[in-house]
Order: sequence, then C-alpha cells, then structure tokens
Amino acid sequence: MHSSEFVPQAGSSLPFEVAGSRHQAVREFLFARTNYEHSPPRSGTRARVFKLTRMRALLERLGNPETRYPIVHITGTKGKGSTAALVGAILAASGKQVGIFTSPHLERVEERLAVDGRPCPADEFTRLLEELIPLVRSMDQEAAVQGESGPTYFEILTAMAFLYFARRKVDAAVIEVGLGGRLDSTNVCRPEVSVITSISYDHTDLLGTTLEQIAWEKAGIIKRGVPVVSGVVQPGPREVIRRVCKKRGCALWELGEDFGAAYRTPRHLERETALGHVTLWGRPRESAQESPPGSPSGWEIESELRLLGQHQAANSAVALAAVKRLEQRLGWTVSPQAIQVALRETGLPARVEILGRRPVVVLDAAHNVASAEALVTTLQQCLEVQKCWLLFATTQGKDYRGMLRVFAPFFSHAALTQYTINPRALPVSWLVEAAEELMPGRYSAFENPAAAWEWLWPRVGKDDLVCIAGSFFLAAEMQPHLRKLGLITAGTGSKETPPAP
Repeated sequence: MHSSEFVPQAGSSLPFEVAGSRHQAVREFLFARTNYEHSPPRSGTRARVFKLTRMRALLERLGNPETRYPIVHITGTKGKGSTAALVGAILAASGKQVGIFTSPHLERVEERLAVDGRPCPADEFTRLLEELIPLVRSMDQEAAVQGESGPTYFEILTAMAFLYFARRKVDAAVIEVGLGGRLDSTNVCRPEVSVITSISYDHTDLLGTTLEQIAWEKAGIIKRGVPVVSGVVQPGPREVIRRVCKKRGCALWELGEDFGAAYRTPRHLERETALGHVTLWGRPRESAQESPPGSPSGWEIESELRLLGQHQAANSAVALAAVKRLEQRLGWTVSPQAIQVALRETGLPARVEILGRRPVVVLDAAHNVASAEALVTTLQQCLEVQKCWLLFATTQGKDYRGMLRVFAPFFSHAALTQYTINPRALPVSWLVEAAEELMPGRYSAFENPAAAWEWLWPRVGKDDLVCIAGSFFLAAEMQPHLRKLGLITAGTGSKETPPAP
C-alpha cells in the first residue's frame, strides 16, 4: 500500500513536554503515590483502602473548594466520560465557564483537569501540586502513626481539580467518578444533579458479580434530596436505583420513561465525513405528585450528533436531561441552539473515533463486553469495507474472552498484544489461549503494540478497516505510532476536519 493513498483526519495539536527540574520533581511526587489505576486493591479490601474520610480531610485543609460552585456528578459503567463532555459542552455553548474532571488521561495528566475543554496549563498544574504537597506530607505523617497511608494519586488529582475549578471561578463543574461511586474519591461533593449513565459488567472483582450489586455501588453517589438522572434500562439495576432514590427522597428521571433519543446513523463513513442525527425528547411530569416544584416542561430537540453510535445518542439524552435538571435547580436557561452546537461539535478521543480513510482507521477504548458490542454495532452500521483488522490489548480483570467473542464474527484477523505503559496489562498469552478457541487461525500475537502495528499496518488494504481497541492505555501507547501517519486524536470539543480531496 502506498502512503499517498492514505488520507488522515486532522485533530488536535501535538502534545508538548513539560521541561525543568521543578516540574519534574513535583510530578515525581505525584506519580510515586499509591495509584490504583496501576495496581488495583485486592478483592475485599476496598473499604480499607478507599477512605472518604481521608479525602474529606484533604479538602478541609484546602478550605473545601468543592463547595464553591454547582456540580454535576456522573457515574456509570460506560458512557460517563462522553456524558460528562456533553454536559460540559452544552453549558459552555450557553456561555457558562465549565470545569470537567475526567479519568484516565490519554497522554498528559493535565488533561484530567479541563476548563471549557482546555487542559490545565502545565505551569498551573505544577503550582497546584506544589500547594498540596506540604498538606499531603503532613497527612502522611499523621496516617503513619495509625499504621495507615496518606492520600493516593487519584485523591490528590481530585483535590487539585476541585481547587483548580474554584480558582478559575467556574460557573459549574462536571465531575466524573473514577471507579464505582460509593467509595470513590469524588463522592465527597454535594452535587446539584447526580447522574448514572449505564450499568454493565466491569470491575466485578471490586464492585460485585451481579448487575444489581454494581448498580448499588454506583447508586452510592445519590445524595438525599438531590435529583437523579439515570440512563439505566435493565429491570434489575433500574429497580435498585429506584429504591435508593425513594429511600433518600430524590426525584428520579429515567431514560426511556421520562426522556429519550431517536437516532439516525450516518452511512458510508469510509467515503466521507457525515454526522448522525438525533431527536432528543423529554416528557413533562403530568401529576403534581410526580412533578417536584419547578420541574421543567417537556422538550424535543433535533440535532446533528458528532459522536458515533446509538449508545452516544443515549448518552446525549442523559446529558440533556441532566442539564434540564440543572436549569431547574439554578434558574438557568440553555437555548436549543446551544444544545445543537454542543452536540454537533463535541468529539472525544478513542470513542469510535475515525482517524483516517483509505484505509479506515478507528480508535476506540472499548474495555468491556457492553462497549465492545456498541463498537461492533456502530462499525457495522456506519462503514462498508473489505477486510476488518483488529489490534487488541486489554487489562487484567477485564472479560477479555467475552470481548473476543464479540469481536470474532466481525474482524477477519486480530493482532493481539499487551501494552507496556501500565503493569495491569493482560498477558498476551492469555489472549492467545482465548483466540485459539474463539478465532482459530485468524490471529497473530506480539509482545508489544509497536511490534503489532509494524506487522499489521503494511497488510491493511486501502479499502479495509483497522480498529485499535481494548483499553485507554493501549490508545495512549499507540499515539506516537499513529502520529507518524498524521493520525491525531481529537481533543474534547474538537471539530473534525473533512478529509483532503
């Protein structure tokens, strides 16, 4: 295949390196902290290692910055990052300054703390961290006396986000849960709206082995009297959330009952850029008993939707319902035009992200069975290609067999590997064992993503599809290899540029 046949899609600018011993020293302090994204706690130890009291103590020493602006708090097995971005984009398009805290990051840790879609500047990130270090060291000493440990990597980042948003005087903040909900570091906030996007199987060693158990952990973010928006549709988990809302006196709005979305899929994206079309609707509460004071009336809004797939239409419905609750709570007004601008222009890296055509290159962070199913369904609906290639690596504890079972009928060949930037990578030998059963003769194995890409890319024909999926860590490790081909992933809120003629 000649490189001249390949047409890259334009995206965000290249990342930059933060130089200097001062920057390096404070980052080394942060990266040396206990980090459960790299080394998760053993099953059964969550209550001992995830301590909201420690998080509250850190925020108290900072003057409780999380109380200085309204918050939308978002959890869910999948879709929480997309929903957070959409809520932030809708509010920003209406003229509000919005902070968004998300995880994990793709290339730079500053990405996790963003205001109006722009990551925290490196110098400001350093200053925030320098301010926290003495407090953290003091807490380390106090904890050591009790035989415990001080604030973790994620707790420090959470505190930095709350402080950064307060310093920037944001009008609102959108806070994404890191893991679960009940014991997550973000669950110290008192939001204006609590959001649960979806429930499916993930982190079962920590959150439970049934959907109902997982739903109960996610419902831990529900606070007494705070309205709840839920995108959960399965009967069992939905009933769990209903019971928690009733017990805590919370008004509940549910996808498919109180609001929803109709989606028209864009076709032939292997040829040209096209956007999906979504109709978002919300029903008014008819009876006084069902309708809390000040509840908004119904709505129906038609818009283009940049994010691809029916699952993203559902996320956009959840996001708009959350914004409607925020309007009611704060007396704000968000115009239909602001909503349409946000839905049309918001793109996210590694969410069925088309990076190029001829061949089609797709980057997706699907890391559980539900997200793998959403990915395959979207690719089937949006693309017509000759051969489908998969580059796949995932994380220990994930249902890799279930994901390969979803991928096997769709992809002609899989390049299996393991990422090297995080010790939680699933050994490629485990993938090989599963692939031998699920797609025998249609896989190749490589010790790292670079080797897998070097083997795979020359074999991909101009009318083919290559999809990179399985983990945010894989997506991050692939960035330099993709960049060499002009494949730059989008930033939050970035606008895709049509392919060159």
